[in-house]
Amino acid sequence: MKSPGFLKWPGFLLAAALLLLCEPAHAEKRVALVLANSAYQNVPQLSNPANDGALIAATLKEAGFDVVDSRHDMPALEMRRALRDFADSARDADIAVIYYAGHGMEVDGTNYLIPVDAKLERDTDVFDEALSLDRILVAAEPAKQLRLVILDACRDNPFAKSMKKTVALRSIGRGLAQIEPTSPNTLIAYSAKAGSTAMDGDAKNSPFTIALAKHITTPGLDVRKAFGFVRDDVLKVTGNRQEPFVYGSLGGNDVPLVPAKILPSAAAPAAPALSPQAEVRRDYELALQIGNMDAMNAFLAQHPDGFYANLAKIQLDKIAAEEAHAAAIEKARLAEQERARLAAAGAQASQQAKADADAKAAEQARIAAEKAKQAAVEQAADAERKRADKAPGTAVVADNAPADRTTSAPPAAAQKAPDEKATNLASLTPSQPDVTKSVQAELRRVGCLTSETDGQWNAASQRSLSLFNRYAGTKFDVKVASTDALDAIKLKPARVCPLVCDHGFRADGDHCSKIVCADGSFLNDDNECEKRRAKTPVASRDSNDRPDRAARERPKPQAGAARSQASSGQIVCDRGGCRPVDRGCHLEYRTTAQGGPYEGGGGNVQICR
Repeated sequence: MKSPGFLKWPGFLLAAALLLLCEPAHAEKRVALVLANSAYQNVPQLSNPANDGALIAATLKEAGFDVVDSRHDMPALEMRRALRDFADSARDADIAVIYYAGHGMEVDGTNYLIPVDAKLERDTDVFDEALSLDRILVAAEPAKQLRLVILDACRDNPFAKSMKKTVALRSIGRGLAQIEPTSPNTLIAYSAKAGSTAMDGDAKNSPFTIALAKHITTPGLDVRKAFGFVRDDVLKVTGNRQEPFVYGSLGGNDVPLVPAKILPSAAAPAAPALSPQAEVRRDYELALQIGNMDAMNAFLAQHPDGFYANLAKIQLDKIAAEEAHAAAIEKARLAEQERARLAAAGAQASQQAKADADAKAAEQARIAAEKAKQAAVEQAADAERKRADKAPGTAVVADNAPADRTTSAPPAAAQKAPDEKATNLASLTPSQPDVTKSVQAELRRVGCLTSETDGQWNAASQRSLSLFNRYAGTKFDVKVASTDALDAIKLKPARVCPLVCDHGFRADGDHCSKIVCADGSFLNDDNECEKRRAKTPVASRDSNDRPDRAARERPKPQAGAARSQASSGQIVCDRGGCRPVDRGCHLEYRTTAQGGPYEGGGGNVQICR
């Protein structure tokens, strides 16, 4: 007979099996490192980074991250130790996030984060005193699913003013340089697009950090979509003067930093069914938000035909034109750099001629690529405008609300969507104030502009572009700051306009130094030190006496000349003047009665025998 306890086993096993089946999958491990540098020791301190780091650290902790290591105001050694410790934490993690706020800079195309104890007296000091972005990526590399690096470091570089260049051709850029991660599943987010600077704002936190804390930990929101919302918020707050940007790519699946909350089935609202066209539009908008060839090709592989497929192909042409333009710019820059190197080294005329021809050809190719890129951008923008006109009531990429929220929005919100779309389409290309400031910054770099980069294209800016045209051999319209001029100026690796100094000063690199002459020397009109000559005594003569004296000393062609040659060396004077005593004759004193001169009652007369 079976015992009652034995009969209970099947029910227990069934309950255990149900528990195992209903047990949620193993949760992802998420780790984060927050670095914030405000108290710089050798340049003015920053007010926001410490506050920004504290806000991001609190946001990630509230989102349930397993490890949030927050540190601030670190010298170089402590930053390296923090990265080493974080790499150990990321070894078994699925998601690794590194956030940095502080100063950063770009040197020769490589980005560096600057510790608080950096001095950077020379451009080569950055290799020893700062940390490269590659070192930051190495610390997050062990993560399996997502490696995310967020840099709020695109501020103006305070070290550039005092930093000495050891090599004239070494470039020190404005903001951070563009980067393409080589490791898969890696995203790098900049608070401002490559080559531009970010704004700290007037609040406790920067506009970028405020938007980041608002969207980045939204449950179930793909990280790429979250950064799209961050971009829209920052553009709105800064008046389109600052555009965050994300580099890198992920796969086709959504990758949220915080998983979506699973609601009980009874309380879960019924999701509205999407039409096939709406699904295609949603996929296209996601690919457009990512904005690279991989995303567009993935969309075309799933939706090869139709209206949105044609839009995707136009976007592919635009991306290809932009990449070709970037490659042409780099080729022209290298050709110009080689030409300048050969000219400075005094190479043979044939080599310099070949380098000049290569530089000219590369410049022509760059101009052609620029025109092709502009045409592709205009075509893509026109296609997007037509898409907005075709479906004015549908959601667009720039909308900050999810699709289900848009469908339930009131008519006023739906009517507002086309205006927001038009605004975001305009932001696809740089605004004129941004182009103007960029051109002014580049003109200052090549020594043609001395005033500040205020975004106002005034008479001083026009004169500086005219100087660039003269010394660079270009013919850009000086009345407007154009992207063509910007690209051409960027190609120049060093000073183009000569440094003009006042009298008494000489050019010393990028500034004028006062000329100090040694003792006994003076500065002449040619701006050179000349040795002062010692004064020698010179007999002065009255110029009015010179003709009379010359007439007296000039020998007269007369018979008396023969007598003077045979004179005795004595002189006799009478009414006719003074003359030498003839040889063989002598002087005797005679009174007037004895036949002497009448004046004075007598005098010497010449007696010859």
